[in-house]
Amino acid sequence: MKAKFLTLVGLLSCATLSAQENKSGYQFKDVAKVNVTSVKNQASTGTCWCFATTSFMEAELLRMGKGEYDLSEMFIVRQKYMNQLQDNYIRRGRGTLGQGSLTNAWKNAFNEVGIVPEEVYDGINYDSDKHNHRELNQYLKAIADVAIKNKNRSPEYYKLINSLFDTYLGELPAKFTYNGKEYTPKSFAASLGLNMDDYIEITSFTHHPYYQQFAPEVPDNWERKLMYNVPLDEMIGVLNHALANGYTVCWDGDVSEKGFSHKNGVAINPEVKKLEDMSGTDRARFEKMDEKARLEEAYKFAAPCPEVNVTPEVRQAGYESFVTTDDHLMHLTGIVQDQNGTVYYVTKNSWGTERNTFGGYLNMSESYVRAKTIYILVHKDGIPKDLKKKLGI
Repeated sequence: MKAKFLTLVGLLSCATLSAQENKSGYQFKDVAKVNVTSVKNQASTGTCWCFATTSFMEAELLRMGKGEYDLSEMFIVRQKYMNQLQDNYIRRGRGTLGQGSLTNAWKNAFNEVGIVPEEVYDGINYDSDKHNHRELNQYLKAIADVAIKNKNRSPEYYKLINSLFDTYLGELPAKFTYNGKEYTPKSFAASLGLNMDDYIEITSFTHHPYYQQFAPEVPDNWERKLMYNVPLDEMIGVLNHALANGYTVCWDGDVSEKGFSHKNGVAINPEVKKLEDMSGTDRARFEKMDEKARLEEAYKFAAPCPEVNVTPEVRQAGYESFVTTDDHLMHLTGIVQDQNGTVYYVTKNSWGTERNTFGGYLNMSESYVRAKTIYILVHKDGIPKDLKKKLGI
């Protein structure tokens, strides 16, 4: 409770200061911009990992001169569920059957079964115009639990599982025609020219050695994917280098903070000030407010304000106190600066285009990204050469 109180004080002083300095709100100018495909909507599913990675791969195809593609998220999601069921069974029910995952699940599914265009497999075979996996996931878990209890996966088990996916997502296409040419999912994937070995996950935490790999201890890393661990400044350096050179970045991190506002189109990490450090006028005004009023003023997101200087120690403290959590994956597509020169990362979300007035995008400040990133995915050629050498890539 005390920590939350101090944060509110910091946010209030920040909002007050910025309102005095600049009354026109956030003003952004482009620093780097990479072409990407349109914003999609994961709707009532926990499949951000797939939407973000699919968007990232579609941007890769644009970068490679392959043209614009709309790839099927649910084709990949279905195989991910199959892989989870296998992992959970082998682990005697101690795995995870949740809807979440990380980018590695996309890469593995792509290598295993290929991919198809969205028009071939939209993954909605029920009475809805939007994705919703709540009921599907409940039935999936029920079938999986029976197999665990019986210590056996009978032929009927596999029939039930495949029938479940066919019912909710639709039957898998063995062959299809796209732009006048016949493909299988595997041959279509091969035609794209994407090599999953080219894509590298990078993280930054101090409880493991730098320039080595470890598996981040987050629930959605059920595949126990090893990632390269680098100093915080070098991870941010990868973001900047990649985006400045035409490579986008897939981002996994924490969006549970009050500073993350998709509605307002920004994610910020305001500097925390103690009540006693505020001016007499601001302190007196703050003390008279009730909690609701403090919240309302603190989160107006009216204009830029001073933000936390996030060191590796600050970042690590957030991770080890479980304040920084693995919530959401999104797609970083550019860099902008506000009127004060603060760097933000242009972020393509997968919540559709109607939930904010920015077309489904937001800008995350560098301070927020430094504090709240779990890991990033980037093409190996988007990594600075000196870091690639240190990592042996």
